[in-house]
Amino acid sequence: MSDQARTNPSRARHLKDVERWDRETDVAIVGFGGAGGCAAIEAADAGSDVIIFELASASGGSTAMSSAEIYMGGNGGTRVQRACGFEDSTEDMFTYMMMSAGPQADEAKIRNYCDNSLAHFEWLCDLGVPFKDSFHEQRAIMCLTDDGLLYTGSEKAYPFNRHARPCPRGHNLYIKGDNGGPLFMKIVTENVEKRDRISVEYETRALTLITDDDDAIVGLVIRQHQQELTVRARQGVILCAGGFNMNEEMVTKYAPKLLAGNEPIGNPGDTGTGIMMGMSVGGAAINMHEGFISIPYYPPASITYGILINDKGQRFTNEDVYHARLTQAVLDQPGDRFYFILTVDHYGDYEKFNFMAASIAGTGETVEELEKELGLRKSVLEHTIAIYNEDCEAGEDTQFHKAPEWLQKLEPPLVALDLTPGRGVFIPWFTLGGLDTLPTGEVVDAQRQVITGLYAAGRTACGVVRRAEGYSSGMSVGDATFSGRMAGRQAASSTRR
Repeated sequence: MSDQARTNPSRARHLKDVERWDRETDVAIVGFGGAGGCAAIEAADAGSDVIIFELASASGGSTAMSSAEIYMGGNGGTRVQRACGFEDSTEDMFTYMMMSAGPQADEAKIRNYCDNSLAHFEWLCDLGVPFKDSFHEQRAIMCLTDDGLLYTGSEKAYPFNRHARPCPRGHNLYIKGDNGGPLFMKIVTENVEKRDRISVEYETRALTLITDDDDAIVGLVIRQHQQELTVRARQGVILCAGGFNMNEEMVTKYAPKLLAGNEPIGNPGDTGTGIMMGMSVGGAAINMHEGFISIPYYPPASITYGILINDKGQRFTNEDVYHARLTQAVLDQPGDRFYFILTVDHYGDYEKFNFMAASIAGTGETVEELEKELGLRKSVLEHTIAIYNEDCEAGEDTQFHKAPEWLQKLEPPLVALDLTPGRGVFIPWFTLGGLDTLPTGEVVDAQRQVITGLYAAGRTACGVVRRAEGYSSGMSVGDATFSGRMAGRQAASSTRR
């Protein structure tokens, strides 16, 4: 049998084919991003010896590439929430997150996340992760100031605000600019390095899992310095190897709708190897068709005052929602043209600072002139704007329930930004599907039976966040760090084999 065949991540190796153990540890972790680092810390603090195997030459993963906003709250509020005047209810947080995940929601996992969110905040603070007790009031995709708290989702938008009291839960690290991810992983790495029970082996590729006669996971095969080595894991293997957005074949197979995006977000190691390894031993892969996909239409926040229309000149969503929710609404619409209609004042500082890079599709001194430039049927946009302006005057969006604070009449001259996918607008994306796990991080099969010795966290697992239309910034890093802790704790509590 060739080396390539023997090391296929989709084909586990059996214990009987292992001639010797080149490494031995209690817990082996694949990947040193936010999930892997937190898993290692938790397992080591519970008394287990840990080795992290990282493909790159340094820690970080996709967490280091992110803003590292962390979605936390409930339990009366974190220190930052309370200092900023917000009292957050666990039930409101739970309701919001259940609505966000929709029919794919894992109630037990979301309940565990919400019930223990305050404790997770305090655990991160104990590691030295800094949060300033200040609130960033402006609508923003990410906080470029050093403020510690902001709204990062659709909490204040319909329909969520009808069922759960809005509260900001996006916790931003105490650092200016888009630098939260590097700072977060620096702190996590420092905590890993000072623990004697943890060792890290960089530039090491995990190749496949090793199973015994009872189908339990007893180790894994790695490649290091061009050599195949076997690793015995007495308490289990935790897969924290990221998602599969850098694997075009897997994306095409499982989540083709994400190909409407033009910028996969993640690190080069997000190739789905961890998911394939889990599947090779019977782990169920779920929610594989879903992902985060976004047109970051704000900043400037003033764009929210505008309206989004399709090629029929009609609105189809409330424009004050989170950017990924609006993008999913675009992708769900028939037609091939989508425009954001703004006044010149709403257009404001768009050319000075924006993320989406959408071009101007048309302008008009009158609505009729803009209709002609966009090639819309006569009077359709005029009718849409007339209804919208009537609602603005009355202070109630009767069609899509945009919050009154974002209702301003659209008075010419007008500008239309082209939000049509494929016409240059920036559309980042990443996958949200992965291995099915219990709240403890244990990987389960299609019948939800635990696969002994196998755990997963971060984007290798299917976590609390399940779809773009329910995403809030901070949910991914929040889920990765929290699920890593759960997996590390559970692995450390298992019997050494």
